[in-house]
Amino acid sequence: MSAPDAVESPVLQLLKDAFPAEVIAVHEQHGDATAVVRRDRIVDICRFLKETPELAFEMLSDECGVDRSRHSDRYQRFEVVLHLYSLTHNHRVRVRVPLPEDDPMMDTLTSLWKGANWFEREIWDMFGIRFAGHPDLRRLLLYDQFEGHPLRKDYPITRRQPLVGPIN
Repeated sequence: MSAPDAVESPVLQLLKDAFPAEVIAVHEQHGDATAVVRRDRIVDICRFLKETPELAFEMLSDECGVDRSRHSDRYQRFEVVLHLYSLTHNHRVRVRVPLPEDDPMMDTLTSLWKGANWFEREIWDMFGIRFAGHPDLRRLLLYDQFEGHPLRKDYPITRRQPLVGPIN
């Protein structure tokens, strides 16, 4: 097993070379290449991953939120995780973006992948992570009067929500 920062994947090496100040860590385990990056230039990083011919990550397979509050001594509380796939080269990469508890926000990726719209709305709805520049950041799975974000680990499971009547 290689050291966590050992770069074995050509994808990770290209990313680290292009964004040395933004790539916090990289690792590859069981064929899964992962890069942990700063949020400041996430759109530039993703554009590089999508538009560089030898990478060509045309597909955003998934974008999800994580609440790491139980591991706050090792991580930022929140994280957005991107799963990218290259149809051209048949390779994948995972990009993790740590976000602080007091400002859980990053720039939207809707300008690169239209499917990010729905993923980001779900992350906002469930975790309360905001996406700057998102064209329509509103609830997706819950009703507008719902209070809070139920996938946060500090969300009280006994909390009662406002009742809403039928929609006419």
